[in-house]
Amino acid sequence: MAKYLTVFLVSMVPIIELRGAMVMAMAPGMDIPFPLALLICVVGNMIPVPFIYFFARKFLVWGARQKHIGKFCNFFLVKGEHAGQRLVKATGRGGLFIALLLFVGIPLPGTGAWTGTLGASFLDMGFKSTVVSVCLGVVLAGIIMAVASTGVFAIFGA
Repeated sequence: MAKYLTVFLVSMVPIIELRGAMVMAMAPGMDIPFPLALLICVVGNMIPVPFIYFFARKFLVWGARQKHIGKFCNFFLVKGEHAGQRLVKATGRGGLFIALLLFVGIPLPGTGAWTGTLGASFLDMGFKSTVVSVCLGVVLAGIIMAVASTGVFAIFGA
């Protein structure tokens, strides 16, 4: 039970998110079956999404004006705005759903559910379409990471 909880909690952590949790779940010693690992990681990665969508932008705008956390909050404000601009640039406003799905789903640094959701909130993309798009992207990232992890572990004989 502890290994499932660990993977679940790791999938909620910014930057690491599902990408790191999926590798952890597939690692020798954990050996969580793929369907269960994917489910645990997707659910864990999606739990913060509504909070990010509704509150992160407001907190960051407020925090950017504060003395001790201003630089930190401003960094994420810029990152969220940049993510939103990249989504619009990639497809225009009409293709935001697919762009967000691919942005979240292709496991590159800084392109997970946290950043994608923050970017969608900056673009005032609807909550429902944001959640569905991010969720599909998280599933895609989970599948990609599972395949990559299996190959890496096989290459190294683990």
